[in-house]
Amino acid sequence: MQIQTNQKRREIKNHGTFAFPVNVSRETLLSYERGSFFWHWHPEIELTLILEGDIDYQVNDHTHHLKKGEGLFCNANMPHTGRMHNEKDCIYISTTFDARLIYGFESSLIQTKYVTPLTLNGNFSSVHFRPEIAWHREVLDRLSEIWTLSREKPECYDFQIQILLSQIWLALYKHAEPQNETLPAVLRDRERLLVILSYLHDHYQEKILLENVAAQINICKSECCRFFKSHMNESLFDYLLHYRIEKSLPLLQNTTKSITDISLLTGFSNPCYFSKVFKSEMGCTPREYRSRMGKNSE
Repeated sequence: MQIQTNQKRREIKNHGTFAFPVNVSRETLLSYERGSFFWHWHPEIELTLILEGDIDYQVNDHTHHLKKGEGLFCNANMPHTGRMHNEKDCIYISTTFDARLIYGFESSLIQTKYVTPLTLNGNFSSVHFRPEIAWHREVLDRLSEIWTLSREKPECYDFQIQILLSQIWLALYKHAEPQNETLPAVLRDRERLLVILSYLHDHYQEKILLENVAAQINICKSECCRFFKSHMNESLFDYLLHYRIEKSLPLLQNTTKSITDISLLTGFSNPCYFSKVFKSEMGCTPREYRSRMGKNSE
């Protein structure tokens, strides 16, 4: 299993309904291919509560090592990914919701005063909740209550969830850092990153030149490398290799195409290099992976 996204890595999933835009689910990293969910974003806010194990959860350029009993706030429209820590599973509760659940209607006082200043604050992409901090502990307790309500569904549970999310949002608002960057700069960088990611995802099967990537956002090659690494916490080249390996997995698992064909279909210049990168990423060769998945044809 892997998160389904469009070409710009926006997740294709309904987070609740229009009438009640909240989704609460129990997740496990082992259910994802390679024990990680790939980079994606969505306009909903996401709150995570760790039940068992650890997770390395990255939002933009910052990686949080979350442990049992801890949690995370991931702001709207922020690219994020999560992977197993020390190759061990992690079980967690994901609560995603549309901000309109908090503010009610467009241009309301609650939206303009309390919601938009946070959702558009580039310095407030994520918060790592730790139980030893008093206000964090209150947030974690409310996330636990939301999980219980979503499972048991007592009378008025949906109204209670809305109240709890509003209380969490108020706590976040009270403790948010002032925004140092201007809004146009924040939006510009976010759009630039999405343009680069979209280009890589559209052209991963081809030979990609750095100058062509940089040209997508009209900057020089060195600035493109710096910009990408500062936002993604890895080089553009490493990201592209990870993505190509990710795209090879369903081909190995669900088709009988040869290793050579799959290497070419995923943008590798030759099967030997593909196998070398694959083993470095997956800990086994493509052939061994295919055998594990029950596809023995070459």
